[in-house]
Amino acid sequence: MQDPNADTEWNDILRKKGILPPKETPAEEEEEEQLHQAQSVVKTYESMTLEELEENEDEFGEEDELAMEMYRQKRLAEWKANQLKNRFVEVSEISGQDYVQEVNKAGAGIWVVLHLYKPGIPLCTLINQHLSQLARKFPQTKFLKSISNTCIPNYPDHNLPTIFVYHEGEMKAQFIGPLVFGGMNLSCDELEWRLSESGAVQTDLEENPRKQIQDQLLTSIRCSAPSRRDEDSDED
Repeated sequence: MQDPNADTEWNDILRKKGILPPKETPAEEEEEEQLHQAQSVVKTYESMTLEELEENEDEFGEEDELAMEMYRQKRLAEWKANQLKNRFVEVSEISGQDYVQEVNKAGAGIWVVLHLYKPGIPLCTLINQHLSQLARKFPQTKFLKSISNTCIPNYPDHNLPTIFVYHEGEMKAQFIGPLVFGGMNLSCDELEWRLSESGAVQTDLEENPRKQIQDQLLTSIRCSAPSRRDEDSDED
């Protein structure tokens, strides 16, 4: 008797005519097909946003609900992680009343950069401009500013600008007075480097920009200074 499951042309003809039942699928092939279908569903989920998952929820069968919920939770977790990573994108103004909450209680793992300034002081204005750029570049760091005497009563003007760096409520660095910042020649990269040395930001700068300027100045001085031979020639 001919095996109805045999893979022959005659059996294929009989199956098409309905004389023989469809060929039985081995268990391994059936599992492989189910796995392939599951992978297709996974790819469908991964290509969707949270909103698209909600809109297409009715199109999935009951057997897909668990997988769909799993991917919804995965997407939600990714969104929350991204929000936490990019939670600070600007310099926020605070007062003395906000100090404890915004600085000392900023949260676990949060670096805080606080600038004490006063309107009308050019270097303070320059640093606020630099901090605005750095806040966008390092959104995981909390950048704050506060008018000095509203934050700390009777804070002396000669200490301005002042930057305090905190991590988990503990002060890690302080930069006090115009000399520390190098005056109005302070660049944004230089400020970024100083903050990176305290740990507040993870810079991609390879070396201190101030060092490059100093090296250029030294080179310029050496080039312009008369050599010993030139001096001897002048004396002759």
